[in-house]
Amino acid sequence: MEPRLDRPKEAIDRLFEAAVAARAHAYAPYSRFAVGAAIRTASGAVFAGANIENAAYPVGLCAEAAAIAAMVVAGEREIAEILILAEGGEPIMPCGACRQRLFEFATPETMIHSAGPAGVALSLTLAELLPHAFGRQSLAP
Repeated sequence: MEPRLDRPKEAIDRLFEAAVAARAHAYAPYSRFAVGAAIRTASGAVFAGANIENAAYPVGLCAEAAAIAAMVVAGEREIAEILILAEGGEPIMPCGACRQRLFEFATPETMIHSAGPAGVALSLTLAELLPHAFGRQSLAP
């Protein structure tokens, strides 16, 4: 599936640059798999995060979760799109927990861009990435 870059190139470039900068500060001494993520909110603000590993492996933090935390701390609540950047053989996609985190603050139409050092490799909507998601609409009133 080809990247769907229906946004202006400058908007994607801004996310890419923010993810590259965040990835440069990733703390990945165990896996050596540095990841950067950058979120653009509905207001146009950009928030970035990097993965942070821990010797007690399950205690680590994904780049997407770090970017979402920065967004929430700044008072923002709506993800318009996210770009995730890593070096690897396949396009990098959010883990299951991060897909759920994204669903909390995004819409089914929110674009998820997977990038490597050369640029965006794959773009999907959140609905394509996480069909039939559990969210606030699933909770009893």
